[in-house]
Amino acid sequence: MTHYYRLVARIVTLVCLALMLPSHALSQSFGDIPKSQRERLLPQIEAAAGNRANAPSEADTAAQQRQAGTNRRAGTYGPVLMESQKEELTPFGAELFTGGFRGLRSDGLNPDYRVLPGDQVTLRLWGATEMDRVLPVDAQGNIFIPAIGPVQVQGVSHSQLDAVVKSAVRRVYPNNVNVYTNLQGVQPVSVFVTGYVNKPGRYVGVPSDSILYLLDQASGIDEQLGSYRNIKLSRNGEVIAHVDLYDFLLEGKLDHPQLQEGDTLLVEKRGPALTVLGDVSKANVFELPAGPLTGAMLTGMAPLLPGVSHALVRGKRGATPHSEYLPLNQFETAELANGDEILFLADQRPDSLVVQLEGAYLGRSYYVVPKGVTLHELMNEIAIDAEETAWESISLRRESVAERQKEALDSSLRRLETTYLGASSSTAEESAIRIQEAELISRFVEEARKVEPNGRLVVAHEGKLVDVRLQDGDIITLPQRTDAVLTSGEVYIPQSLVYVPGRSVDDYIQAAGGFSQHANEDHILIARQNGEVRNAGEVELLPGDQILVLPKVETKNLQIASTVTQILYQIAVATKVALDL
Repeated sequence: MTHYYRLVARIVTLVCLALMLPSHALSQSFGDIPKSQRERLLPQIEAAAGNRANAPSEADTAAQQRQAGTNRRAGTYGPVLMESQKEELTPFGAELFTGGFRGLRSDGLNPDYRVLPGDQVTLRLWGATEMDRVLPVDAQGNIFIPAIGPVQVQGVSHSQLDAVVKSAVRRVYPNNVNVYTNLQGVQPVSVFVTGYVNKPGRYVGVPSDSILYLLDQASGIDEQLGSYRNIKLSRNGEVIAHVDLYDFLLEGKLDHPQLQEGDTLLVEKRGPALTVLGDVSKANVFELPAGPLTGAMLTGMAPLLPGVSHALVRGKRGATPHSEYLPLNQFETAELANGDEILFLADQRPDSLVVQLEGAYLGRSYYVVPKGVTLHELMNEIAIDAEETAWESISLRRESVAERQKEALDSSLRRLETTYLGASSSTAEESAIRIQEAELISRFVEEARKVEPNGRLVVAHEGKLVDVRLQDGDIITLPQRTDAVLTSGEVYIPQSLVYVPGRSVDDYIQAAGGFSQHANEDHILIARQNGEVRNAGEVELLPGDQILVLPKVETKNLQIASTVTQILYQIAVATKVALDL
């Protein structure tokens, strides 16, 4: 039986190492580019239907669809939005009507408020004559002051009210009379809010209220049909103001006359609308004014991300599908149409790469190098101390390799769950065994999913450095030369010991307290400084090596034991960690 386990372990080890080897060969493939860069930098857009020579590959098509969140439909050019995605898009400015303007109502007592009939004015006189009264503004816009007569105050601003009343009083009492006035309260007004709003009706405010207060009271503008740019304020059947909320959204301007009793606020039907997606801070539907539409009208409003270089225009011209892919400067003058979808893209290939160093080196830690530079070419520029740097054990950490390692690990864990957690039992005894195995697997899967692979790419073998092309974001590891050997995993006292030529793996394990009770003595790995992970029985120890003692799988089910062991190998290769069961 021990021979069988060793055979299984050897097969699993070979399979895992074989899975790692393609990293050398495939490191420059499309799939090796990090997902974030693939989705941003490789949207190859088909400029017109029938341009088969430039049609994107299946990988490019998948990347485009992931970026735009779209699919492709027969009879259209380029990807189109799915219905569920269209429903998620909101008009630019929809956040205005989430209740922020309908809170505490203004009392109207601001310096610019203009007095209206029904308002209450406090008047105090002292000196040659005395008076302390609250005077109403009558229907003719006057307040009546005894011994002085009517004073016209309708239309007078709150800040000017005191001066107007003083002037009237001093015509009768030119000397020794002091005057104090105050607008005690304003008359509420009711305004009709109608058109394309969610809850048309009659709403009460004060004359100095903003129309945003009334629109918010009406639960906002209809997101599918209402206009944010064409709102009319009418009085006695005549339009007295046109309001464009984009002026408020983009410039903070909101000018309209003071409200009066019986005014009507009408939200018109939405005008030409364009959907903006892609490399923008937020996808929105933008409304443009009626008339000829150009790209420049949109780029001034859409929150483009830095680096945007192109725009994909999709829509219809008449009954014919229309699509064009334009550099941003040409898009400025392009003619657009109602209903177009605009996909902004940062579609420029960088001419340089940023590479980082870690470990033992001299000088700076970041290098900006031309695209296409190889590891050998960069290493010629890096200063090291040969006595301090283990240059023969250089390795790379690469984002795309970490992504593939994570995907492979997740795939193995899913297969483990699917195969064993859903298995049926024919007897009560077998069911009890299954429950125990399920608990073991669930705990193991939960812990294994927390593992983050390091993306190590092995580029050095037996002192020889493979010359690979560098990628943006690569981290070159130049390990510190060391005379220690680290023993970890299922041993009683994990520790580093001085390397002594001729000492075996068993010697170091015994020096670390020996195998723990959970150790799998047939599954011991050696992790090299260069990132290689080998079976302990196949290699001789070197300074800087790490001995990994894997745990044994506590189950009598050989299939489960084999699968879990394989995953443990994957984790050890990807992280240099022996995951505890």
